Amino acid sequence: MKKTLSITVYNESGVLTRISTVFSSRGFNIESIAVGPTENYRISKIIIVIPGDYQIIEQITKQLNKLIQVIEVKDISNLPCVERELMLIKVKSSTSTRSEILEIVQIFRSKVVDISDSSMTIEVTGDPGKIITIEKLLRNYEIIEIVRTGKISIERELGINTEFLKNN
Repeated sequence: MKKTLSITVYNESGVLTRISTVFSSRGFNIESIAVGPTENYRISKIIIVIPGDYQIIEQITKQLNKLIQVIEVKDISNLPCVERELMLIKVKSSTSTRSEILEIVQIFRSKVVDISDSSMTIEVTGDPGKIITIEKLLRNYEIIEIVRTGKISIERELGINTEFLKNN
């Protein structure tokens, strides 16, 4: 089971090292991490995705809260959130496959950001499901390289869970 933690920290030198040390010293793997400043330049938000259950999350949260740079740790795994990820994917393309690849790009509302005689680089932004799906489709054209950001996530203000709505 994957869990998403939203960690609010003071924007100080070395804070990311201290946070990641909490995970590595306990043998927990970080699957995805994204860090950036907030509306207040003195504060940053870290979104971390880790495999684990409730007990692991509780243990990690307690350890993180002991760090003086940490303002708040929140498990947002089951909260209504907007989630996004960015992927740059370089795919082999020739004149015979280019139109097929462009059709996939268009369907997923992505965009071509670089092109050459032998390849195309595509920018994909969306929820993690969209990222995985387009990657799987583009595997048919031989992927040369993939670069992905970590998942970023923010709680929905009205508390409407779109994942729940998709299942009904």
